[in-house]
Amino acid sequence: MTQSTLSNLKKQVAPYEKSNTKASVKQLLNTLGPLLLLWYAAYLSLSVSYWITLPITFIASGFVIRTFIIFHDCCHQSFFKSRRANEIIGTITGILTLFPYQQWKNSHSIHHATSSNLEKRGTGDMWVLTVDEYAASPLLRKVAYRLYRNPFIMFGLGPIFLFLFTNRFNTKGAKRKERISTYLTNVSIIGLYAFMCWAIGWQSFVMIQAPLVFVAGLLGIWLFYVQHQFEDSYFENEEEWSYVKAAVDGSSYYKLPKLLQWITGNIGFHHVHHLSPKVPNYNLEKAHNATPPLQKATTITISTSLQSLRFRLWDEQNKTFVGYKNKKQVLPNQDKQDSLGNNLKVRKSVI
Repeated sequence: MTQSTLSNLKKQVAPYEKSNTKASVKQLLNTLGPLLLLWYAAYLSLSVSYWITLPITFIASGFVIRTFIIFHDCCHQSFFKSRRANEIIGTITGILTLFPYQQWKNSHSIHHATSSNLEKRGTGDMWVLTVDEYAASPLLRKVAYRLYRNPFIMFGLGPIFLFLFTNRFNTKGAKRKERISTYLTNVSIIGLYAFMCWAIGWQSFVMIQAPLVFVAGLLGIWLFYVQHQFEDSYFENEEEWSYVKAAVDGSSYYKLPKLLQWITGNIGFHHVHHLSPKVPNYNLEKAHNATPPLQKATTITISTSLQSLRFRLWDEQNKTFVGYKNKKQVLPNQDKQDSLGNNLKVRKSVI
């Protein structure tokens, strides 16, 4: 895309930034209603067979994802016109999805402001190392990185760590409003879960809620991961970084079947969302269809998205994600000194 095209993109999607109260209320009803009904159906099925319960919880986890998208829009102040309404609904949906409203709102805002900026990584995003950074890392850091990027850990232990630890504690230096929001969310979750354990028994509650939350967390991490970790993504240093290019080239269009697109609240139009976070989820497809340049964004499908599991490191020289076997190795060189201050020479691995 030309520079003029890029600069005009935000203006072209501006008409879709307006929330619609009727559409938002309708989405609340067709999301929370089915979630509650499916949860109750899962409870009733326990008296028949747990093999019936599990599929119901898997379906219900899709509506937890959809609930999270509402929470996500509230964090961007795009679900309702009223800031107060966004905070109230955002807090409630945050309790249901186990996310503290203010904490996640703040870290996610940083993610949007720094996405694909190599010099501002580390808040609200996935851990990504460049080829050179990995090659120059000590052994323990390499091991930690490999563990972090291992699919079984990222999508297996990842949801557990996220819900039990990351979301339960305030970040260092958190302001009073954020700390109170986290405390309120934690106390509300404890109260809600205690009530449910009292009402139906803790065994029944765990048998339903544990797989439901785990599957929702796994799918949520996958959606966040795959929409930024595709082969020809976009990463640049501060001086070359562009917000619009990071949105359009650094976020993908995840083309899902219509049912999954609906369940995931159109989050597959991630390039549109990153370009303009003020666009409510129910307007993302409209903005995409009405803006031809956005239709040229990298499109991935369920089958092609699985390739992202092979991507481990960002190759700054070739502007692409590569696996460990394609990494460069750093070897001693007496003539040159790299940016890290070590006498190193980068060459292609023969692996």
